[in-house]
Amino acid sequence: MTAISSNAGTSAPSAVKARRRPLIRPSRVVIFVFLLMAAAFFAVPLYVVIVTSFKTMDQIRLGQIFSLPSPWTTEAWSYAWTQACSGMNCNGVRVGFVNSLYILAPSLVLTISLSIVTGYGLALWNVKWANGFLFVLFICAFVPFQIIMYPLIKIAGGLHIYGTTFGIAVIHSVLSLPFLTLIFRNYFRGLPPQIIAAAMIDSGSFWRIFFEIVLPMSGNIMVVVLILMITGIWNDFLVGLTFGAQDTQPMTVVLNNITVTTTGAKNYAVDMASALLTALPPLVIYFVLGKFFVQGITAGAIKG
Repeated sequence: MTAISSNAGTSAPSAVKARRRPLIRPSRVVIFVFLLMAAAFFAVPLYVVIVTSFKTMDQIRLGQIFSLPSPWTTEAWSYAWTQACSGMNCNGVRVGFVNSLYILAPSLVLTISLSIVTGYGLALWNVKWANGFLFVLFICAFVPFQIIMYPLIKIAGGLHIYGTTFGIAVIHSVLSLPFLTLIFRNYFRGLPPQIIAAAMIDSGSFWRIFFEIVLPMSGNIMVVVLILMITGIWNDFLVGLTFGAQDTQPMTVVLNNITVTTTGAKNYAVDMASALLTALPPLVIYFVLGKFFVQGITAGAIKG
């Protein structure tokens, strides 16, 4: 009985202490306030852009940027898509949207098909001068675009692809190839070596091992690369401005022309609607593939 009483006496204060532990601790309050401020930093400007795009110019002139539209109207969205002027062309941002699709598709095919094979060869096969080649790729991956802009313009002009959407796609592929090759090479280095060795012993050829073993195991890294490429190419401005002609410029360049050049009264609702239309495709990709993107990043981190 004495032992039981003693144990009960020692456990009671700890239970009382646990019950008295404050639910809201100062450290959690600081973290919560910081997260709220960080969320507001991005959410408040986005809110202003969205509500402004649904307002009429009479409502915008009142200066109440946080007020809701009354009434709501989609005239600015329709005008931005079909009639907004980019220079002398008044066909809206839909022209740039189509051009961005023509740039994006061949860029993804060229870059991923070349870099995944190069990374696979460098990671799993004995390639002569592999270390030197990797060093060159590492240097090329971090060379600023402005340094090699003029040589690329001369090369694109010599190949007669300057000013075309395919030429812009080729430039994107050239610029992305070193970085993506390093990503694929490091990912393939983390694959189980026993599987690759067994396939080589079974007389598996270079391409058979690639298509039947390596490629089916590359789903996570493919999603990561796709999201990175789609976001980077769609949001690019400098390459599209430098290598695009008047009728082949991507959506970001068209958006810049719409918002910068204006004749008559400035229509802020159209500018906001044009910006949202330009940003929608990457946002949709993130919402659809965001879960797989995190899984791919995590898998790469675990493999080291």
